Amino acid sequence: MKLVRQEPDVVADAWARCQAAGSRGMQAARADLKLLTKHYLAILEERAPGNSVEVRVPPHAAVQVIPGVRHTRGTPPAVVELDALTWIGLARGEIRFAEAEADGRVRASGQRADLSAYLPLA
Repeated sequence: MKLVRQEPDVVADAWARCQAAGSRGMQAARADLKLLTKHYLAILEERAPGNSVEVRVPPHAAVQVIPGVRHTRGTPPAVVELDALTWIGLARGEIRFAEAEADGRVRASGQRADLSAYLPLA
């Protein structure tokens, strides 16, 4: 699956709908969360091409990034897993990686799993 960067107005509209859906819960903005997740993963993939870290945002998407050791089977040497709202917050600069990792919103393992150098993306 190829991740695709979206047009700025599409991203802005999706983010506005996510914010408006706040009290109605995540279900109301599910399609927008998916769009934003994939958009920001596409930007990360462009800025940090490689295969040494897998960034997983279930159930929406995953991408392999950052130069280094390439893996071909099984779990990569470094994995970052987080939910869509946390990923979008990191990408937009509203959350710091270390803060999200410290409070358990980000689960990161492996030597290159710290994405701080690549964030924010927006």
